[in-house]
Amino acid sequence: MSVPAKIVVPGDDPPQIADSPALDRLSGWGQVVVYSDRPASDEDKIARVRDADVILNSRSAVTWRESEFAQLPKLGLIATCSVGTDAIDLEAARGRGIVVSNQPGVNAPFVAEHMFGLMFAVAKQSAVQTAALKQGKWLLPTNVMLQGKRLGIVGTGAIGAEMARLGRAIGMDVVAWTFNPSSERARSLGVDYVSLEELLESSDVVSLHVRLTPESTGLIGAGELARMKSTAILLNGARADVVDNEALVEALEQGRLFGAGIDVFSQEPAPADDPILSCERVVLTPHAADQTPEAVTATNEAAVDNIIAFLEGKPRVNAAQ
Repeated sequence: MSVPAKIVVPGDDPPQIADSPALDRLSGWGQVVVYSDRPASDEDKIARVRDADVILNSRSAVTWRESEFAQLPKLGLIATCSVGTDAIDLEAARGRGIVVSNQPGVNAPFVAEHMFGLMFAVAKQSAVQTAALKQGKWLLPTNVMLQGKRLGIVGTGAIGAEMARLGRAIGMDVVAWTFNPSSERARSLGVDYVSLEELLESSDVVSLHVRLTPESTGLIGAGELARMKSTAILLNGARADVVDNEALVEALEQGRLFGAGIDVFSQEPAPADDPILSCERVVLTPHAADQTPEAVTATNEAAVDNIIAFLEGKPRVNAAQ
């Protein structure tokens, strides 16, 4: 890639990297343009990046598909501030010779800690009891004891691995499921791999950490939710479409699950009429699992590292490519 390059952040909303000192490291590599609002239309999106050599995609709400790539002949790299790449058509990017560099593992400790916190918040009915107290009610509901219970991890990448470690730290029995289990990975994580059916039926907490792919879309549907204990907790720190939201709402409303902790939504920001918002025993956060100062700094720095590596002719290619 020739230098100077044009590097564009097409829609930094909510703010992720706009005021980050990490961007200063790109000053010697070319022009950096940051848009602090989301594109108003597909046409606006293309206009913002038409001459870009590099897109720094700080928000996954800004998506990139073949139709856009066909209009961006200069584009050589999309760097993300995330682990997930579901905002990008990787196959189409590969076909166009566009490198996609994400950040496997960088946000694992932050996301796992957040989901671990949601597990406790649901188990202790923090949202329910806080709302009651604010209304002058003194409830004494039955909460869930987590020590000694079984934690089922679905997806054992970096985040799932860290979630397993945290679960073991408080004395939970941890089992796991993944698309491609191995005895070596099981030993390194200190967990047993079981079938998805066994995990769902035996776990007191099911925590989702798979990538969103055609295979994982709808992985947890009505049938899978029916296998879970009525006293179980579901955590989703993956992507919303891994779970059938309508089926989850129905299970919660009918008391077939104790509760759920969710950080991801099919539409973000979540619309006011999303039925999950009306469920009582849920704790919800706005895709904020890695929104700590430490996490934002780490992901911004890693995105800039990936851009510099590409401009130096040593691109870090996403494993899915």
